This record gives sequence, structure tokens and C-alpha cells, in this order.
Amino acid sequence: MTYDVLIAGAGVIGGMVARELSKYKLSVCLIEKENDVAMGASKANSGIIHGGFDPEPDTLKARLNVSGVDMLYEAAKELNVPFKNNGSLVCAFGADEEPAIHKLFERGIKNGVKNMKLLSGEEARKEEPRLSEACTLALLIPTAGIICPYQLTVAAIGNAMDNGVELKTNFEISKIERGEAFTLTSKKGETLKGKYLINCAGGYSDKVAEMAGDCDFTIIPRAGEYLLIDKTEGETVTHTIFQVPSKEGKGILVTPTADGNLLTGPTAGVVESPEHTEITQKGIDTVLKLASKSVPDINFRQVITSFSGVRSSDKNDDFIIEASKKVEGLVNVAAIDSPGISSCVAIARCVVEIMGDIGAELTAKNSWDGKRENTHAFCEMSDEEKDAYIKKNPAYGKIICRCETITEGEILDAIRRNPKAPDMDGVKRRTRAGMGRCQGGFCSPYVMKLIAKEQGIPMEQVTKKGEGSYIVTGKI
Repeated sequence: MTYDVLIAGAGVIGGMVARELSKYKLSVCLIEKENDVAMGASKANSGIIHGGFDPEPDTLKARLNVSGVDMLYEAAKELNVPFKNNGSLVCAFGADEEPAIHKLFERGIKNGVKNMKLLSGEEARKEEPRLSEACTLALLIPTAGIICPYQLTVAAIGNAMDNGVELKTNFEISKIERGEAFTLTSKKGETLKGKYLINCAGGYSDKVAEMAGDCDFTIIPRAGEYLLIDKTEGETVTHTIFQVPSKEGKGILVTPTADGNLLTGPTAGVVESPEHTEITQKGIDTVLKLASKSVPDINFRQVITSFSGVRSSDKNDDFIIEASKKVEGLVNVAAIDSPGISSCVAIARCVVEIMGDIGAELTAKNSWDGKRENTHAFCEMSDEEKDAYIKKNPAYGKIICRCETITEGEILDAIRRNPKAPDMDGVKRRTRAGMGRCQGGFCSPYVMKLIAKEQGIPMEQVTKKGEGSYIVTGKI
């Protein structure tokens, strides 16, 4: 079979592109080298919906960030992905940093960001009582928000699949040939064919472009380390608190998450590869020091985990979204670092426009449905509603993850519903089972049993995150 469109990379950008293309009468296959979706930067980032004040004016980042915020909020509602329009504060700590705040305010106006406001330090502390006394000036951006990036990715891809898109995981591209169509060969020797190829491969997008015959750009991988704090501290701040940005990025932030935790980070440093997700003592010390500059009394004793994500950047500090000038039918969607999440729906629609420009037949479907069933519905029910639901679905009456109050029914749903959770981390991203205070210490064996039973495999074959990541080797 030759598909109309192949999409390389099942992160949030590839997922949103797939969802947008599922509106049309096209055969689309979304390809991912890992065992599951959202396995790159989409599983490990701040989840911030940026207002659009930071990108340089007249760049793709500026245009797609500002136009994309409302698009993302609307898509999140359709997909039933948790988010909060909590607003953000960019803070200056002393007179020497205040000019940068004024510059960001002026840049935001040029970019078209609405309802921004300059606050004195005292006014900022009225908004955020635990903000440092050293804050002398702040920029308030009411349109900013927070969202769960991996739940967004899962939902977008699930909705695309509901509308006919196919997903192929564990397909690591080793060769691309261009004849009448693109022929992609995996490391395992499998092949896929497509008339068009959309390159959304994140940290490996330059490698995919090179295999396809177009190597005009080089991805610079930048790692960011984070500390995640227990939900007991989730109300430390209500806004996302930024510091004055630097050349390396937007700096260390302090923010609530869409799921009720407190998040601090990230660091920013160039690393050797997109696989470089190690946590370092230097990175932890940096986060501890600089987060405390914004909010001095953060209770870091309640840190429950640390993680690192690698973003894909380019020397020109802008997104790369364009049809290849060298290879007919290739569209590169690369260097999507911050504000990638904020821009993801706008980026996807931009890609669809490009597809039309290069000859793809975009005939709209009459049957397209952009809504996805609420996977968090049970958690949001009243006790009376839960009782009635459990009588019909007994699996929802058994709590598996005590920290996050996740039921067996929710875990089974994650294993069964497209895109199906193939492993332990897949269940975690879809349900939050294992993301609480004990980090899976209690629920992991139970989740493993459910995966093994549903997939018809022994426990020894259940993995944490795909091939080789086995958790047990046999019975004692």
C-alpha cells in the first residue's frame, strides 16, 4: 500500500499534523521510532502555553505562537485535555533587569499579545503573595496557561486515529528512497510508502531530512532539567513565574501544573544528542538556586521526581516549516522548541496549507469528528455518579494507584483505547498511575499484571518503555 502522506515523528507536532490531515480524504500513516507516542520532547517539557511576548517580531515563532494560543485552548476543549488559563508573570529582580521587562512588553505589543500589563513589585506580590520581595517589576500576560503535553499528544493522535489515521510504532527509519513515492525502510527491514513525507522527527529531523536528500539545517539539542514537587505544594503559586530570559532560553520558572503539582526548571545547555536526558547535580543545584530567587520558600523537601527533556533548536532561533526546495513532496517541520506546544495547532494548520500548495488533494470529509471522549470523566464524577458507574463497570471500583486515585477501569481503558498504551510508561502518561508521591512503588506490580493479561504475554515481557526495558526476569 502507498499512503497519501507519511508523517515521521509521533510527538505533539506530528500528532497535531495528523489530526489536521484527518479532516481530509487522505490515507495517512504516522510513524514513530519508539514503542509509544510522546516519547521525545513531548513527554518532558514545561507544558506552558506562552502568551507570545518573547519571540522576535516577524518570525514564525512570533506569528504562530500568538495566533496559536486560542487555537490550542479550543483544541484542548475538544480533546478533553486538562489545561488552565492561569496567566504568567515575568519578573525583574532589581533595576538592572527592569529594561528587559520593558523590552518584552514592547515586543509583545508588536507581536499582537493582548491585555498585557506592567506591575510594580508590590502589585505583583498582590497577585502572588509568595513572590520574592526582591521583585521590582513584572509583566503580566493573562492569555498564558498550562497544559499536560503528553496527554495532549495522546489525545491528538487518538483523535486522528478515530478519524482514519494509522499509527506505526517501533519503526526507526534507516533509509529513505525517492521514486514515484517515498519508500521508508526501518532498521528491522520493514517498508512504508507515501506520496508525501512530512518530517516532524524532533531531535532527529535533520537526520530524516538528510536521508530524504535535503540537509539544509542542523538540529542543536538543548537539555532542560526539572524538579517536580508533590501536589501538597501545588498552590505555592497560581501564575507561571518567569525570570528575565537569556540567550539560552526563558530561564528557570516556577509553575503549577495542569494536574496540580508544582514544577521548577528547566536548565538549558547544548548536549550531544536527543537521547541525552541525564539528571546532573549541577542541574539540580541550578534549579534549586534560581527557583528560590523567584519564590524563596518553595518546599523542596517535597520533590517527588526529577527529569530532563531535550528540545530541538536551530542556529537561526526560529521554527523551520517549509516544503523542501530540493526534494519534491517533502515538508520539513523542524527546530520546534519553545513555544512549540503553544503553537502546535497553528503549526499543523500551516503544514496543511503547505501541503495544498505542493499539490496534495485536500477534499474535506463530511464525517470528521474533532471531539474525543473524556478519559478523566470518572475522576470528575460526583460520588453518586461514581457509584452508579461502578455498578455498570465494576473495574472502576478498584483503586490501583493510591497516590493519584486511579482505578483498574481507567488503566484497562488506556491499554485498550487508541493509541493503546503498550508499556508501563504508556499507562502512566495516559492515566497518571505511577506519577504520585510513591512514584509507582505501590501500583507497578498491579499495572504490570493488567498489561500482561491484556496483551497475552508473561510478566517477564512487560517493559517500562519498550524493547530492552524489562522490569522482572522471572519468579524467585
